[in-house]
Amino acid sequence: MPSACAPPHTEHSPPSPSPAPGRRRLPVEGADVSAAVAVFLIALPLSLGIALATGAPLQAGLVAAAVGGIVAGRIGGCPLQVSGPAAGLTVVTADLIHQYGWRATCGITVLAGLAQLGLGCLRVARGALAVSPAVVHGMLAGIGITIAVAQLHIVLGGSPDSSVLANLRALPAQLVRVQPAAVFVSVLTLALLLAWPRLPGRVGRGLRKVPAALVAVAGATVTAALTGLSLPRVGLPSWSSHALAGLPDGPVLGVVAAVLTTTLVCSVQSLLGAVAVDKLVAARPGAQSRVGRSDLDRELLGQGAANILSGAFGGLPVAGVAVRSTANVNAGAVSRNSTMLHGVLVVAAALLMVPLLEAIPLASLAALVMAVGIQMVSLHHIRTVTRHREVPVYVVTTLGVVSFGVLEGVLLGVAVAVAVALHRLTRTRITHEETKGVHHVRVRGQLTFLAVPRLSRTLHLVPQGAHAVVELSGSFMDHAAYESLQDWRNTHTARGGTAELSGRRGGIRTAEPATHAGCRCGPWTPWRNHQSCVAGAESARAPEGRAPRGELARGISSFQRNTAPLVRKELARLAREGQQPSQLFLTCADSRLVTSMITASGPGDLFVVRNVGNLVPPPGEEHGDDSVAAAIEYAVDVLGVRSITVCGHSGCGAVHALLAAETRGGDTDGDTTDGDTAGAGGTDASTGRGVGPDGVGPDGGAAAGDTPLRRWLRHGLPSLARMAGDRHTRPRLAGRAPADAVEELCLTNVVQQLDHLRAHPPVARALADGGLELHGMYFHVGEAQAYLLTGTEGGGVFEGVMDDPPAEVAPGPAAGFDHGAEGNVEGAAEQEKEVRSPA
Repeated sequence: MPSACAPPHTEHSPPSPSPAPGRRRLPVEGADVSAAVAVFLIALPLSLGIALATGAPLQAGLVAAAVGGIVAGRIGGCPLQVSGPAAGLTVVTADLIHQYGWRATCGITVLAGLAQLGLGCLRVARGALAVSPAVVHGMLAGIGITIAVAQLHIVLGGSPDSSVLANLRALPAQLVRVQPAAVFVSVLTLALLLAWPRLPGRVGRGLRKVPAALVAVAGATVTAALTGLSLPRVGLPSWSSHALAGLPDGPVLGVVAAVLTTTLVCSVQSLLGAVAVDKLVAARPGAQSRVGRSDLDRELLGQGAANILSGAFGGLPVAGVAVRSTANVNAGAVSRNSTMLHGVLVVAAALLMVPLLEAIPLASLAALVMAVGIQMVSLHHIRTVTRHREVPVYVVTTLGVVSFGVLEGVLLGVAVAVAVALHRLTRTRITHEETKGVHHVRVRGQLTFLAVPRLSRTLHLVPQGAHAVVELSGSFMDHAAYESLQDWRNTHTARGGTAELSGRRGGIRTAEPATHAGCRCGPWTPWRNHQSCVAGAESARAPEGRAPRGELARGISSFQRNTAPLVRKELARLAREGQQPSQLFLTCADSRLVTSMITASGPGDLFVVRNVGNLVPPPGEEHGDDSVAAAIEYAVDVLGVRSITVCGHSGCGAVHALLAAETRGGDTDGDTTDGDTAGAGGTDASTGRGVGPDGVGPDGGAAAGDTPLRRWLRHGLPSLARMAGDRHTRPRLAGRAPADAVEELCLTNVVQQLDHLRAHPPVARALADGGLELHGMYFHVGEAQAYLLTGTEGGGVFEGVMDDPPAEVAPGPAAGFDHGAEGNVEGAAEQEKEVRSPA
């Protein structure tokens, strides 16, 4: 019977073909080897610097890096996450060393690893993601401030205290006793650290492949050696005298609190890091088939095992590290072998490179770690918490960590986060006003039992027999509020009045059981031509395929009531100033393509041109229809747009008609009923004739004569000719081949229409002046996925646009700023925000 703690296998790699006879397959792929070297070059100086910042023996950083790479890399549930000593643990470890000594701190690390193993067996890893991102960001900022202030003393040639406040008080005296040699080496390190990733030109791109942290420390070391500066340097005693773990000696409650703090910080940082790595891997073309999604419970088991061994061997606590993980993914790692090989390289360096490591000035390592601390106070995080109105949580957590410690600061932040959530839950504004005989009751916020008394008082202000509109702008209504509202409504209508309930976001969730299972109403629900929940009930009674009478009027009424008050001010501004769009968006007339929805744009953003097949007739071939050319001229010469986008889509009826015409030998108006999964054609119930996905092309045969549709589709014939040419020049989708000929022609058509655009004189002039950009876009309707055209070689590649681009967790492999958990937290916080958002 398998053990409850046995980690499930999570890497789902496709079966690889058997090697050819006579050829032996290498145990480690080349991509993993190069990635391991890149990560090793970043990890080596940072591991020493973090050990210096904690006050631990410098070998402890190398032990943690080696054990984290080999053990956590082999057992953990996130194959590409690199573990080791992290900046986020610096303050915790330094405080433990100050209180209990180094050997006892190693014992606490072992106990924390055992606690992580227990949590992994209980499968509670997902619970760590419930921590408010503002709390985690605030914790990182507090740790970063503590690190930066402490290392500033070493940069100036002194030694830091264990308390942030004491370090701040001692700073004026330290400025008086500045050591010029230490300051010179530190400034040189910081200058190289900042300038190296910004080297320009082709040579700079090549040099930037070397990590900035390694260049900064190596440059400072060589300079100090050549100039003969007298500075404290790295001291690595013999491994035979290396201290191992001991039992902590002190109050039981204090030791328990220390173990819990270490467990909390290590676990949260590692788990959020695993989520962030998943997003980085998903953004890398072709990586999904080689690397499975992270198993967070298994990752917790791997981190626990690594901490047990690291503490037992006299190493620092271990956690997932953002910069090393990012470098690993960006360097093209394809398996956990890269992480493990990086750990082996650290072991080799610790045994064979001791003379070189002992030449490094401590001031250089201190400057490196000080830069890490400064980077942990992320402006991006501050903007994020400000946008979500969680600044009090962030500030309290940061000040708590700086003033009292990590565990105390986190507990304060959690308390404030709970208080803010309760305040928002109970903060409900209910107003009443009469306009032209209609009584409006507006409820803003969540409608719970706490607001029922105020709701009842306000509703009773509506006279008997009056028409009332109750507008609910929150996202939740509990059972008590639901019953109170329904009771009032029934009583009001029974006495001759009318009552209308409306929700601003297309529906309010209630605590009542759903009457229509599976209802997922959205703002566009009433426009569906099939039955959908309550909003579609009247559609079901109407003839199939036709919207019921009055639907347009009800939609306009809903706009005037709910949307117009929100956009009136902005539309009034646009009316005064005139339209100033930055883009011309040329797309198909397909009813499923909602331009404002797929581009997240609003009034005044896009100048939109729509036609059947998103076609751009070349100059001189309009055949009497100059509408597209006129729109292009107006957009470029009058409005001065800076970009033009041609957007095609899956299941395009015009493309179906072109392919069918080619099959029949030239008829451009044929059967288009074979739509793809994104939107296949069907039969028009009112006429009995086949229609394509766009409603283009009846299958009853070509209409007699030269119809307007036939003449218009001739502008798509160059796209057909382009697709029939050299297959190496056809556009393609990144990560997969086109599903069928229809999709291939849809992609080709976008590229061809861009060529037609370039031939128009206004576009050609603007392109020559450098004031205009052209973009190609493809929207897969069935997948709700947008693709952007990148490059022109080989016809171009359409790259998928991610729903949440990976956060800039740190500089790339060439940079050396170790942000601790900063990047990890950001990725996971964004993912959790998507899950929790009521929208």
